[in-house]
Amino acid sequence: MDKPISGFSKLSKTQKIDWLIQEYFSNDSQVKEILTQYWNDDNKLQELHDGFSENTITNFYFPFGLAPNFLVDGKLVTIPMAIEESSVVAAASKAAKFWLKRGGFKTTIKGTVKSGQVHLTYKGDPQVMVDFFAFAKAELLNSLSQINASMKKRGGGIIDLKLVDKNTSMPGYYQLQATFETKDAMGANFINTTLEQIATKFRELSVSYEPFNGELPEVVMSILSNYVPECVVHVEVSCPIDEIGEVNGISGADFARKFTRAVEIATVEPYRAVTHNKGIMNGIDAVVIATGNDFRAVEAGVHAYAARDGQYRSLTNARVENDTFIFEADFPLALGTVGGLTSLHPLSKLALQILENPTAEQLMRYTAVCGLAQNFAALHSLVTTGIQAGHMKMHLVNMLEQIGATDPEKELLKKEYADKTPSFSSLKESLEKLRG
Repeated sequence: MDKPISGFSKLSKTQKIDWLIQEYFSNDSQVKEILTQYWNDDNKLQELHDGFSENTITNFYFPFGLAPNFLVDGKLVTIPMAIEESSVVAAASKAAKFWLKRGGFKTTIKGTVKSGQVHLTYKGDPQVMVDFFAFAKAELLNSLSQINASMKKRGGGIIDLKLVDKNTSMPGYYQLQATFETKDAMGANFINTTLEQIATKFRELSVSYEPFNGELPEVVMSILSNYVPECVVHVEVSCPIDEIGEVNGISGADFARKFTRAVEIATVEPYRAVTHNKGIMNGIDAVVIATGNDFRAVEAGVHAYAARDGQYRSLTNARVENDTFIFEADFPLALGTVGGLTSLHPLSKLALQILENPTAEQLMRYTAVCGLAQNFAALHSLVTTGIQAGHMKMHLVNMLEQIGATDPEKELLKKEYADKTPSFSSLKESLEKLRG
């Protein structure tokens, strides 16, 4: 690209593609074929997808799979998962099957409160700010009656509003911190609209408050927080050690000992904790994406929660107590089952139907269960056979596809590499030998 383009957003989809091919692919017609083959034949469906983003030229598909046999609080559940990483759905399904005969997964909602802040700066006497907030709080809340009405009918709405002095973190910095209950909606739009109204009313009231004496506080910004330490679900599995049985040649007692030690390592060592928690998020993100929720918000909130004591740690905990193996976690998950993409994307609506149209709290439970299952499956492999044995079997399928092997050739090469670690070069050599 030699020079900037103006008016790109006003071009049609075809014109955008033509520009792309001309600028970056030397007018290669195959590029257009690749991009257009991922369009939906149904024009209305394609228009719907185009509306999810901007400057769209095609669709980027993720595999949509199912992990069956999850026993969650006594109920059998099939969990939809959208993810492109090999072995994730298989691992979740394997963990579900393991715990199906050992009591299943048990969950508890510890809280559903979300928050947002109006961020302020004020260089005057802190006591003046405190006194002003005491004077203004009732009017600030009263100004929300219309915005709050619909959410209040559903049992939600703003819970509280308080002034937070953050001068020790940054001189002159304050927050108006609001807490919310948004029921089955994730609530981002509601929270942000509410905060902006609080900010508007705050400015209006501050102008006429004489003790400020012309030195008015400044509203910097108003925005929800994706850190949700009060919107948390607890999930756990447990069984007597003698019910674990032999695991890949290891006794149940040895398995429990090695498993708990692996979790302890991830609790004290950040280098391990990051990869440990990434595996958890393989399961959580897959459910969040499948149900049309915001996986970036969930990721940010979960990782912040993992570092809440000042060091990044494992999200899960494992222990042996009275000869019982216990594996558990608390996950902060702000999810919704109404509004946004959950109500628009056909597959997200289908995913929620597969989960029997859950409430937001039920979706928190199912998502947390998938995260714990994923971590169990990963550690199960790590402390026994190692992670690569299963992972490379799945990776082999992808590599065979990439080198252009036919179905009969794939079957022969799978047998050849059943006990060997494949690489692209070795697979290509083997394929060439097969073809003579």
